[in-house]
Order: sequence, then structure tokens, then C-alpha cells
Amino acid sequence: MREEFSSKTLWLPAIIGLAIIVSTVIASMTFYSVKNSESSYLSVTGSAKKNVVSDQVKWSAQFNRRVYLSQLKSGYSQMAKDLDLVKKFYKDHGLNESDLTISPVSMDEIYDYKSDGSTSEKQYNLRQTILVNSSDVLKITDLAKGTQSLINQGVVFSSTNLEYYYSKLPDLRVSMLSDAIKDAKARAEVIAKSGGNEIGFMKAASSGVVQVLPVNSVEVSDYGNYDTSNIEKDIMVTVRASFTLK
Repeated sequence: MREEFSSKTLWLPAIIGLAIIVSTVIASMTFYSVKNSESSYLSVTGSAKKNVVSDQVKWSAQFNRRVYLSQLKSGYSQMAKDLDLVKKFYKDHGLNESDLTISPVSMDEIYDYKSDGSTSEKQYNLRQTILVNSSDVLKITDLAKGTQSLINQGVVFSSTNLEYYYSKLPDLRVSMLSDAIKDAKARAEVIAKSGGNEIGFMKAASSGVVQVLPVNSVEVSDYGNYDTSNIEKDIMVTVRASFTLK
């Protein structure tokens, strides 16, 4: 029994040593395999660009009255009359009231300090906003330029810049991805050929953010861009693709 125990004791270090050697060899082979795998493919970025014309427009405008505290009642009455004129203006140009989003009247206090530090009677700015969302881009664009008739009728009317959108962007993005991948493949082929290689199958691909840019603009952003100031736009999508080398 003692001899058997001694024999096992002698063999145990040898077994452990052999296991360490085998593990080291396996680890080395794994590292080499990973390293070899990492050097056997090529990653490139491809892109696709398409010019589109906006098919949606958003126009925000407002009118206001400045009144004293003692004139609030008459001020609200005047705002109601202004609203009737504004709605008639839109109707005369082919828009129904259902096309308009009309906000309630809002009221902001105006602080008017005299030279001696005292204040005069409180004044308020009454304001109401009209929002138009339409697919008739050209008509709304022209309409926003021709609001002088409201001014001539005494309405204190002003508008913000129009915002232009392209409603089919999600579908267009999907269709453009294939073109971006083709561009990535073409770039990979050129790079691989310069190194004496050829590309094989595509190993992986991921799409970048969509860029909606003014025509001929190159000001892209990592977070994506969406230009709303121009009717005509350039849509650009990018794809990061990896191809095996052979």
C-alpha cells in the first residue's frame, strides 16, 4: 500500500506538468487562430446618396396684441376679431379650418420700468399661434410670402421659417442600404487588390445614422443631421462592412 501511494505521488507532478504543457499549447493555438482570423478580413465604409424633394411642410405663424391691464377685456375681443381675419386669409387661399392647429390665447406680462425705478400700469402681450401641416409644399411656401394683406388689415401677424420634411425617409433608407453595401464591396475590392488579395464573402455589416443634408453639403454628424430649411435635400446613408480575404 505504501509503495502504491509512493508511485502515485511520483506520477502526480508529471501529470500536472503535462496538463500545463497541453493547456499552453492549446492556448497558443487559440491565440494564433484568433490572430490569424483578425488579419483575414477587411473592414470598409460604403455610402449611398439620393436627391429628394420635400413632400411635407410645417408653417408656424402668430399674431399678437399689446394691451394694458385695464384693456384686457377689449384686448381679448380684438384677438377674436384678428383670428377671424386670419382664418379668412387661410380659407381664401384654399385651406380649411381643419388644416389649421390653433392654440389658445397666451398672455405674457410686460415689465415697463420708468427712469425713477417705478412701474407704470401693467401691460400684457396677448399671443395666438396658428400651425399648418400640409403636403402642398409649393402652395404653403408661396402663401407664407404673401401675408401683407393681413398686415394691411391691422393684424400684427408674423411667421417663423418654414420647415420641410420628406415623409418616405424610412422606406428610402432601407432601399439605399443595398447601394451602400455595393459601394463598400467595390471599395474593399480595390483595397484588397492593391495588397495582392481578393475579397470573399461579407462577414458582417452595420448601418450608420441617416444624414438629411442641404444639396451638395458635406457637413455630416456622428449623431445624424436633418435639414428642414430646404425643399430639396440630399439623403445619405452609410454602411460599415467586413469582407473575408482570400
